[in-house]
Amino acid sequence: MARLPTACHDAAMRTHSLRWSLGLAIVGLLAASCSDGSSTAPITSPAVASTTTSTTPKPAETGATDAVSTSPAETTTSTTSATTTTTIGLAKATFVVQPGTEQVAILDAVPGTAVSLIDATGEEAASGSVDEQGSLLFRDITPGDDYLLRTRDEESAPFTVADPSVHPDAALYSRQDQLRAGGFGYIVTRDGTTLSANVVLPGPAENGPYPTVVEYSGYQPSDPGSAQFAQIYTAMGFAYVGVNMRGTGCSGGSYRFFETVQSLDGYDAIEAVAAQPWVMDHQVGMVGISYPGISQLFVAATQPPSLEAITPLSVLDDSYRSTLYPGGILNTGFAVKWTQDRVDSAKPYGQAWSKKRADGGDTVCADNQLVRLQNPDLLQEIRDNPYYSSPLGDSLAPATFVDKITVPVFIAGAWQDEQTGGHFPVMLANFTGSPHVFATLTNGLHTESIMPGVFQRYAEFLQLYVAKQVPDMTAVNGIVPVLGNTISGVGDFPSFDNRFAGNTYEQALAAFEAEPEVRINFEEGAADGLAPGTPFPRFTADFASWPVPTAVATSFYLNDNGVMTDAPPTAERPCACSYVADPTVLPQTFYTGDSNAIWQATTTYDWQPIPDGTGLGYATPPLASDTVIVGSGSVDLWIRADKDGAPVGDTDLEVTISEIRPDGQEVYVQSGWLRASQRALDEQASTDLHPVHTHLEADASPLPAGELTPVRVELFPFAYAFRAGSQIRLTIDAPGNNRPVWVFNTISAGETVTIDHSANHPSRVVLPVVSGVAVPPGLAACGSLRGQPCRAYVPASSGG
Repeated sequence: MARLPTACHDAAMRTHSLRWSLGLAIVGLLAASCSDGSSTAPITSPAVASTTTSTTPKPAETGATDAVSTSPAETTTSTTSATTTTTIGLAKATFVVQPGTEQVAILDAVPGTAVSLIDATGEEAASGSVDEQGSLLFRDITPGDDYLLRTRDEESAPFTVADPSVHPDAALYSRQDQLRAGGFGYIVTRDGTTLSANVVLPGPAENGPYPTVVEYSGYQPSDPGSAQFAQIYTAMGFAYVGVNMRGTGCSGGSYRFFETVQSLDGYDAIEAVAAQPWVMDHQVGMVGISYPGISQLFVAATQPPSLEAITPLSVLDDSYRSTLYPGGILNTGFAVKWTQDRVDSAKPYGQAWSKKRADGGDTVCADNQLVRLQNPDLLQEIRDNPYYSSPLGDSLAPATFVDKITVPVFIAGAWQDEQTGGHFPVMLANFTGSPHVFATLTNGLHTESIMPGVFQRYAEFLQLYVAKQVPDMTAVNGIVPVLGNTISGVGDFPSFDNRFAGNTYEQALAAFEAEPEVRINFEEGAADGLAPGTPFPRFTADFASWPVPTAVATSFYLNDNGVMTDAPPTAERPCACSYVADPTVLPQTFYTGDSNAIWQATTTYDWQPIPDGTGLGYATPPLASDTVIVGSGSVDLWIRADKDGAPVGDTDLEVTISEIRPDGQEVYVQSGWLRASQRALDEQASTDLHPVHTHLEADASPLPAGELTPVRVELFPFAYAFRAGSQIRLTIDAPGNNRPVWVFNTISAGETVTIDHSANHPSRVVLPVVSGVAVPPGLAACGSLRGQPCRAYVPASSGG
């Protein structure tokens, strides 16, 4: 197998360069991929056939030193019919027609012109008006031949709208004159749209070929001024290529969150990069955290032949269920804001660096702004779609298509991820087409997946599957202190061993693949000998798969006086356990500081106890032994809601698991949410441990008047070691103050919610208890666990 070239790759020199430059930019980059976008930006609404277009670049008219362009005739791969007849009396179209995949764009047309898309039967398939920049885009067009565009005076020649399954000839990828061997350039996609790309090599191109990784997103990966993050990879000997999605940065086209053509652009980008002579073996990997991590799942599902492996970090599994509408409740604190930021950045020159390039003479970048007025109103789509809808929802839920991914995967993330939410492990079992799926799961925050507690395994994966070399931690040991200090404020980490030293590549690969694929990092932030809050685990446990095969669904039943036991209640009388669902009594979030500062080791949280009468609490007796819980959970409740004596048809529920420690402190563990009217389950997909709600409008139903109704609330996945002598606590209240940045658009407004836990209506929490995990003695220092607030325990007015 090929090996990394050694010339110009001295690890010490690369690491020295990294030290002074990476720290200047990494926090800003992660903020862009997080506070202003990291998750997923879940969108939920049908695309409309009206306004958005991909641009074929015009020839450059001024001499920007690193801006180049290609004529439409040279770049477009869309086909046109041999038939060129036009309707009698109509002139040949003077506007540019750019057919694409399930789309067709009109460029250089007269603003205000009304245009009809005519299908092969002569019927109008769509219509719209040209915008003030001369562009129009029809989306969601059924693939087929002999379409044409018609105005009052003109008609185009027939053309084909391509099917997503049809890929262009390989010649498109080898003929990428605008993609440079180092520096800024453009990738031409199958429909002629150009995507801006920035290439950063670890040495001169002539010293290659180099193992290569691609980052693909709607942030600014192709901005040469933000390329410091690339040094993480060049320091390890990889070439890095940052590519902007269509409709963002200097890329052409119109932006829409993960529509089909955006994923196919990713396919084209992978193939175009892999075809370059400076790419080792003409195979590439993908890298990125958050948005560029999510993009890997979409692109890999298109199965680019030259994709070697992917490393999606801090991702989501379902745009609707995991981030935008957890439990059916709109997340305005992060998801809506993130979407607004994406809408703003996709406007003409919405990213400042693109304006600077255009002003400097990059006419391709300038021309590529001309279709941004065609972008759909993503915020309105969210408002219009409070329920899950298929097939749109499925198309934005990686869990529904990761089975199509056929390359090795390294995936990592945190249970308490303040942005994407930590729900992604639910889809791990769906990667049925991948030969290997290595997952590292931890407590903590959005950046945990790139922190030292994860980085060794991540680097080993990249070196084994992309670089095809025996893993060497020399450069990595220089990267980690810089990365860790920049993000968390601490830089003292244990060095990684070269654990495969002396092995051949084949031996190292076999040893890596023989290890259990699922690794759980426990108590990140409380590692012995390190400063509190340091992003490094105290201990780990490995498992063969997810869900953990040995996990036992264990029920803890709610009883009177706020007690939870392993035995169901025996009293037949209804419990008079109720609370007022008032979301105004607590702050909406338990963190209000800077979005970057939340990742610091010294971050403090304002996690407040539930005021009397506004929530219920239940706790187990002190545990006789250490109890390790790993997986999703279910809170199964019998509820009724009323206000001023009258029945109420709906309420929003928030449930939270925490640990009451023997020292009187309480540690946050995990939460779940549900709008009661959306309680309907997908019975086939649901288990005792994992209720799966349909969230379909057709399944929504108000709570029956005056009746106790069973509801199951999904607890997001987590892993936690409850120590002997501690108590497992469950609280139930209206949404709020149990997440650092998520804000819920709750309908709760002072209604009284009754929870029954009698013999006839047993309410319980079901948790996956795992045996055989060696837990170190002693409690973590209060406040040291990353992403997990700690406070003095205050019982709820109901008891526990």
